[in-house]
Amino acid sequence: MERRDFLKNSALGGLATIGLPATAMAAGSEGNGDAAFVALLDGLFYDGLSLSPERATSTGFDKGERAALKSQLDDRSKVGRDRALAWHRNALSSLQALDPAGLSPAVKRQRELAIYTQNRPLLSAHFGIDSVQRPYVLSQSGGAYFSVPDFLDSQHTIATVADAEAYLARLDAMPHAIDQDSERQAELAPRGLVAPVWALEMTLKQMRALRAPAAGDSGMVKSLVRRAAAKGIAGDWAVRATRIVAERVYPAIDRQIAFVEGLRAQSPAGDGAWRFKDGDAIYAAALAEATTTTFTPDEVHRIGLAQVAELTAQLDGVLRAAGMTTGSVGARLSALNRRPEQLYPNTDEGRAALLASLNVGIEAMRARLPRAFNNVPTDPLEIRRVPVEIQDGAPNGYYYRAPLDGSRPAIYWINLRDTADWPKYGLPDLTYHEGVPGHHLQLSYVNHAGKLPLLLRNVFNSAYTEGWALYAEQLAAELGAFSGIEQAGYLQSLLFRATRLVVDTGLHDKRWSREQATAFMAETTGFPRGRSASEIDRYICQIGQACSYKIGHNMWVRLRERAQAQLGPKFSLGWFHEILNEGILPLAMLETRVDQRIAERMAQG
Repeated sequence: MERRDFLKNSALGGLATIGLPATAMAAGSEGNGDAAFVALLDGLFYDGLSLSPERATSTGFDKGERAALKSQLDDRSKVGRDRALAWHRNALSSLQALDPAGLSPAVKRQRELAIYTQNRPLLSAHFGIDSVQRPYVLSQSGGAYFSVPDFLDSQHTIATVADAEAYLARLDAMPHAIDQDSERQAELAPRGLVAPVWALEMTLKQMRALRAPAAGDSGMVKSLVRRAAAKGIAGDWAVRATRIVAERVYPAIDRQIAFVEGLRAQSPAGDGAWRFKDGDAIYAAALAEATTTTFTPDEVHRIGLAQVAELTAQLDGVLRAAGMTTGSVGARLSALNRRPEQLYPNTDEGRAALLASLNVGIEAMRARLPRAFNNVPTDPLEIRRVPVEIQDGAPNGYYYRAPLDGSRPAIYWINLRDTADWPKYGLPDLTYHEGVPGHHLQLSYVNHAGKLPLLLRNVFNSAYTEGWALYAEQLAAELGAFSGIEQAGYLQSLLFRATRLVVDTGLHDKRWSREQATAFMAETTGFPRGRSASEIDRYICQIGQACSYKIGHNMWVRLRERAQAQLGPKFSLGWFHEILNEGILPLAMLETRVDQRIAERMAQG
């Protein structure tokens, strides 16, 4: 769900124009500084948009006075990275200079959150890399070659001639982004920050697949032509886009293919973060950033093993009740995965039927939401197949939030490279995770949180967000959304996330091999070998993030249980879930805020 935010252009000095008057900086009566804080955060938000064109588009603010941003991509060069760091440092200084003594309690919390978000990029800079969770610039799931075509197709909206022209301008800028990635990867290679050889082979496969069609048949051309035609926008879009792809984009891909072929010799042996310089420290930092906790890798590993054992026992009971008694839980789940009645055909028709079933599930869950939520948002959601060109390296499922201006709906993506990865008994649970009451519902609340400054409506941390989505699966079970063997799909999902704690720390801290981690996941969860391998491949190149789900889920469950125990009859699910209106918080801040809300609720008559 998180995209790199490299900020762009000479407007970096714009932070100087957001300076606060001296009176706003001084302490005063509580709440007097709130307006200054809001002005500061609004200024940071809009200034940041002017520096990050892709973020401007993803949030829907690439219009009006910022319309020129829709023709640009983020600057991935050293100059762009240095500007980004300077921007974050200046933003942090401005936030710290605002005296909290003059702020209301709610705004004090927002200031604390804003400071946390501006500190995060500086952590990666400490190691001289762009992201502690994504240490490799180029991999089977990272790089402009991977992200820009998807971004242009799914987030760059086309409703006018100007939008189509902007698409062409961005397509024309794509070669620069590709070359900038190669330059940055070359800088990091001497430190061993190169993806494993097998990952580079997958990267080359995807680059060649992107490059393979005749330029006019490229998905990058077809996306523009199809969408312009749908809006009745006349123009020689096919001819112009084909020329750019043939004369500029394809040669840039060819250059990067040659670069990556040479990069293989610089890739250290092994699979985990320990294989590169400062790998242990970088992994610890990635784990802390992803989980927003101080758990050590060994502590996370032990938590994972304990929860794997607990969930395996629960699944054993469900499977025995369904008449499946022979073999390990993983073996029984694997057998269930292969039953013909559980599989959609691995054809276009089968994929269409699978997508249709997901839409039915979304609507059925919407009817249950008022039992657990107040003021339920009704924001639209599209379910799409992951583009074929990137499906081999893409996650199995993920979510793109809607922009704040509503110019396009949110999108829930499912990877359908093989329908055998998605037996029917597990599909409802995926929908509740990615859609409602999971990511889509949670982020819809944030989008509509009018008291939350724009800057804080556009932050992300995986422990809160993915932890919520996993908690949402549990909530769906409590609302009676699963029937029969679907209960096994729900428990298997929890087991899968507990398994992630074991394999991620196994890979990066305990020096497990890719094969060892894949075998553990397949044998424990019963997932098909191909799906398990795809998951492990992602954890190797995106370190620590896989642990955020279950660690976050554990916190959400613990906090709800605490609220129920302390409030008794004053507790309600609708009240508890109103915390979603307060933004995406690190887990420690979430815990503090829930405790405060419990105390406030108890004090009420």
